Amino acid sequence: MSVKAAAPWKALLQKSVAQNSSLPQAKYLQLATVRPDGRPANRTVVFRGFLDDTDHITIVTDRRSGKVSELAANPHVEVCWYFPDSREQYRLSGSMAIISQDSSNQQLLKARQEAWARMSDAGRSQFLWPHPGQPRMPDDEALFLQPAPESAGSAAPDFCLGVVQVTEVSSRGVVLSCFV
Repeated sequence: MSVKAAAPWKALLQKSVAQNSSLPQAKYLQLATVRPDGRPANRTVVFRGFLDDTDHITIVTDRRSGKVSELAANPHVEVCWYFPDSREQYRLSGSMAIISQDSSNQQLLKARQEAWARMSDAGRSQFLWPHPGQPRMPDDEALFLQPAPESAGSAAPDFCLGVVQVTEVSSRGVVLSCFV
């Protein structure tokens, strides 16, 4: 049995994350997808770690969000991640899979549940809110005040794990430019 070696960029990225860990904003990255009309869509997401022992980056999302439907039509993504303290920027291209409660892959469903359990109460609460991207209406205010779901319980139906399989990496401020 052979073991795949870690991609050379992963250790450098992990070092950048560690060097900038005192900055709360260092866990935020920009994720670009492709809209159905071909235009890019960019948003800020939170880095949730690597999937098990792989080089795949994970985020979480709501299955009702625009990115989920965009990825269903076109799974190609690009991540741009800037680290202020070390003045490094990474651009990671690849494809992204969305792992919902309907996934048939038991390993990925387990990773989804583990991501749910690691979320803060405030983070888990967002998945009970009304549709993301819609205006917050006064009549819906009680929905925003619900107690957080238990971390040990089943993940909310709208909670999804996003998994980016990186195929190309470039950076500024780091000696790196490679295809993986």
